[in-house]
Amino acid sequence: MSLAVGIVGLPNVGKSTLFNALTKKEVLMANYPFATIDPSVGVVPVPDNRLATLSTLSGSAETIPAVIEFVDIAGLVKGASAGEGLGNQFLSNIREVDMIAEVVRIFEDSDVHHVSGAVDPMADIEVINLELIMADAETVAKRLSSVERDAKRGDKEAVALQSLLQRMLPHLEGGQLAHKLDMTDEEQSLIKGLHLLTMKPFLYICNRKNGAFNLDEQNDERWQELLDFFAETNSEYVVVDAGVEQELKDLSDDEKAEFRREYGNQDSGIDNLIRAAYHRLGLMSFFTTGEKETRAWTIKQGSTAPEAGAAIHTDFFDKFIRAQIVSFADLVASGSRAAAKEAGKLRTEGKDYIVQEGDVIEFLHS
Repeated sequence: MSLAVGIVGLPNVGKSTLFNALTKKEVLMANYPFATIDPSVGVVPVPDNRLATLSTLSGSAETIPAVIEFVDIAGLVKGASAGEGLGNQFLSNIREVDMIAEVVRIFEDSDVHHVSGAVDPMADIEVINLELIMADAETVAKRLSSVERDAKRGDKEAVALQSLLQRMLPHLEGGQLAHKLDMTDEEQSLIKGLHLLTMKPFLYICNRKNGAFNLDEQNDERWQELLDFFAETNSEYVVVDAGVEQELKDLSDDEKAEFRREYGNQDSGIDNLIRAAYHRLGLMSFFTTGEKETRAWTIKQGSTAPEAGAAIHTDFFDKFIRAQIVSFADLVASGSRAAAKEAGKLRTEGKDYIVQEGDVIEFLHS
């Protein structure tokens, strides 16, 4: 499963620096069924310490992580929805991704010019989100006009879509993201065909700078305003120092740990970002492990056992019989699959089983 995260932001917020730090972690493409990757796309591993544990336990020859794509999208300026700057390219690229990672600057530095002349993260968010909302409003208005004829003929789907769009248009014109409109499951399905930009999940990336005036460190009122916005909108966010992460990208793990101690930050902002994006996309991992390889497979949260099997091969879905499952914790505690079975921790599950995060699975098919 390949899902892409689009990195967007105004000029000079650290978007390119962040992307460069991310793509240093790129994985070997030979292990993944992707098409040719454009230079602006980075395929990076999802950090997961459980893989190394399973690989050691199984004596695996190879360890293959789950991956996620990040796309460096053309910079945005005010007026993008009307074609200003690289607006059309920006909107086209963002339609192709599954999630929006919005970079906002939370540091002041006189050497790094801000496009609006002042550091104001909430103002940055308002500019970017408004451009996306305006583009969506135009899309909805056009579709509303074209669906009227079918609705007048009594086409049930057209009538339902018209009703939804009549609610969606004033919602957007009021400055609200499309995904914030209260919709039924049926309406969610109907709106998918419009590929609205603001129906995508959002993740906000707060970029700070080592040695600069950081709004979060100083508990600046602009940081408090940002936190209030995240809380009120139930938005997810991560804090990253893109400059530090780029500096560390070529170092060994031990060297990184030493430098992080010097910087006073033991957490990897990049790793936190990747995990947050993976979660925000509604993804989770299950594992297969053996002497040949230990591998993390990506599936949607709530997937059944056959749906999880399809991540490996379509036969595991079409010809599914059953799955033998043990949780990561139980397998590690037991020391081996045989010991887990003897302890009653290895279960046989059928087609209706909902796979849990960290399940270690063997599939049986006809």
